[in-house]
Amino acid sequence: MKDKVKPTLVLTVICVIASLLLVFAYELTKDRIAEQKDQKFSSSVEALFGKTECRIVDLKCKYDEVETIAVTPDKKTVVQVCTDGYSKDGINILVGIDEQGAVSGIEFVSLGETPGLGSKVRDESDFRKQFYGLTAPSESFDAVSGATFSSKGMKHAVDTALNAYNENKEAILGG
Repeated sequence: MKDKVKPTLVLTVICVIASLLLVFAYELTKDRIAEQKDQKFSSSVEALFGKTECRIVDLKCKYDEVETIAVTPDKKTVVQVCTDGYSKDGINILVGIDEQGAVSGIEFVSLGETPGLGSKVRDESDFRKQFYGLTAPSESFDAVSGATFSSKGMKHAVDTALNAYNENKEAILGG
């Protein structure tokens, strides 16, 4: 009986120590990670609209993919969307929407798609430009050759951003 209890106790102690180390590492780095996320968000907003302030809109959105909605003083809106392409949550973008409600730019926060194929949705500017000027989701689009899932994910992200904006426009711009 003693031979069966000892290994169990040793493994339990090891698991408790490993868990405590993991909690300690998380507590040590969580502020730094949040700060880096905020800096990336700010630099992406700056790339979309130039140097400007923005206010995060506290809004419960029905779209799970929408992570953040922010608005500038001149009523330009940024919608951060994280959606699936080929990879789970592989596309994390900011969609810039101008004061007329049209897509004015797309900035990548991160891209976890396959290098060389899926990354074409970021690297080919003509692909992104087809979404500029849209005020509502489009029925059709030109996909990137060899990156069908990533292209569909990108379209879904832009469509989700437009839907979230259009359905919550008063709350976003009025709040």
